[in-house]
Amino acid sequence: MAAREQTVLQFVPLSTSLSAKVHPVVIFNICDCYVRRPDQADRVIGTLLGSISPDGIVDIRNSYAVPHNESSDQVALDIDYHHNMLLSHQKVNPKEVIVGWYSTGFGVSGGSALIQDFYSREVPNPVHLTVDTGFRNGETSIKAFVSVNLALGDRQLAAQFQEIPLDLRMIEAERVGFDILKTTLVEKVPSDLEGMEASMERLLALIDDVYKYVDNVVEGRVAPDNNIGRFISETVASIPKMSPAAFDQLVNDSLQDHLLLLYLSSLTRTQLSLAEKLNTAAQIL
Repeated sequence: MAAREQTVLQFVPLSTSLSAKVHPVVIFNICDCYVRRPDQADRVIGTLLGSISPDGIVDIRNSYAVPHNESSDQVALDIDYHHNMLLSHQKVNPKEVIVGWYSTGFGVSGGSALIQDFYSREVPNPVHLTVDTGFRNGETSIKAFVSVNLALGDRQLAAQFQEIPLDLRMIEAERVGFDILKTTLVEKVPSDLEGMEASMERLLALIDDVYKYVDNVVEGRVAPDNNIGRFISETVASIPKMSPAAFDQLVNDSLQDHLLLLYLSSLTRTQLSLAEKLNTAAQIL
């Protein structure tokens, strides 16, 4: 009996391993576009701008929304608007190029393959960033994907989305704003002092976690991790050595300078408001 010939389905791997790093301003911009979306739109789609390093790290630094119409079996993008926005952005920062596209929602949807195919003609291996703007349980899901081709012999059949590592790093001021963004309802934006208080509470919680981890390692309840130990050592070594009195004096001086700036800005607003009212009264008379 002749042996039956078998055809094997195989994935075509990427030539380089990719990872992505997204700046917080991109997340803020996506959420702002989602709030301002048309009433009939269920999600927002847009272009990601940034750069790609030789070692395969995609640095996502900017974005803009692209109008679209979407149905169950097709997606129509406003390509002219997309190209005009790209030209406008590159006039300001010519080093930023297209690195992928984003969409709001949880994970990859049915029409994502069509949009991925369009951006694949704009840039090789575009990154697909998904942002869950629902903030379920006070948390957000931000993921990055690339498409991997599924081939049958020499013929490409389809593409599968594969998640890649994503790094979201923030400075403390950006983290305060991001925490507010995750809250579905807030009475007001916190002041600088309230933001500093929240940062101090978070810092104390992190210090408590480090204390617990070190105690568990010393007592043998947790296996030691060299990477964590090295990170703790570098963090402790980076703290400047000063007495508690000198540290209190430094904090108090900085706090007094901050309060003085708040007082001067409030005084300036009062003077401007008073001058505007006097000007209005003089025009009436």
